[in-house]
Amino acid sequence: MRVDLGFVEKCETWRLESRFFPSKVGGKPAWLNLKDIPGEKDVQCEYCEEPCIFLCQIYAPYEDNETAFHRSVYIFICQKPECCKLNKNGNLKVFRSQLPKKNEFYPSEPPVEEPDWRTDISIIKWVRSCKVCGIFAPNHCSKCKCVNYCCRAHQIFDWKCGHKESCGRDPLTIQNSKLLFPEYEIVIEAENEREDNDESNCEKEEEEIKKYETMIESGQAGTLQNEDVQSELLSMANQKEDEIFSEFRLTIDQYPDQILRYNRGGKVLYISAENKINEVPKCSECNEERQFEFQIMPQLLNFLNLKNAYECIDWGILAVFTCINSCTPKNGYVTEYVWKQDIIETNSDNI
Repeated sequence: MRVDLGFVEKCETWRLESRFFPSKVGGKPAWLNLKDIPGEKDVQCEYCEEPCIFLCQIYAPYEDNETAFHRSVYIFICQKPECCKLNKNGNLKVFRSQLPKKNEFYPSEPPVEEPDWRTDISIIKWVRSCKVCGIFAPNHCSKCKCVNYCCRAHQIFDWKCGHKESCGRDPLTIQNSKLLFPEYEIVIEAENEREDNDESNCEKEEEEIKKYETMIESGQAGTLQNEDVQSELLSMANQKEDEIFSEFRLTIDQYPDQILRYNRGGKVLYISAENKINEVPKCSECNEERQFEFQIMPQLLNFLNLKNAYECIDWGILAVFTCINSCTPKNGYVTEYVWKQDIIETNSDNI
């Protein structure tokens, strides 16, 4: 089964607007349905109850579904380190939106990739969105009444970050908030397009296996006196946990910068044998089964400008499951399911 890989690249910001149906990381979401966008309660973190921040979106139309001619999946995450709990997904939200070819927002012909093409296609025309994070904003600044906010917390944040000084001066100049992640385009390539020599792959695999064996042996040799104990640990090292992680490493080492693996209807590339997902909830919209669609890789963390590697959000993989029929959302966006798998010690008490 074909696997597509995603890589981040810098590009002109206009290319990441809704009118060009982008796949992107960071900044504000480029909403597909421009009218019925999610609000504060939809993106609320289950732990701190504050809005999660946009992480990334994937443009993934269904060729065999007329109602999903345009289709995008969005991931949001809470930025608070204390909400990033081991193998728990309460700090994450996923939404799917789709539109037929003929719809009220976009023309039927393909977009022309030029800065001034159809600049009238804008969310401003349809709905009020939060200046800070880009979700639905029912509130506005009571003083200038020119900027909108999804919640009190984001209004206070914006006031402290400059709106206090600029209030009422130039409402049209609204830059991305400091709360958001850096913005990148996600470019997609088929995994087999970067063909490697089979012999080279075999050599790489052998080298990797030898490296792990050496690490295991050298790590235990100077500390264990009992041969039976040492034998047992070496045996454990060859069990499924190490096989899963070795497979993960061997797979991603071919393309180390991949931040996305898209494999709709395929299998998750797990990073650990522990805490795999056992049961995926059915679609909340139509009650049909969900299938695996794509996963976000840990390499994306390298591009998010996280301040402290020891006190920030983290994940092993984020596996996204969506409705197998890609049913049409009744209200513009439907919640889908994401599972966060982390790497932890197998004897951890936090599982």
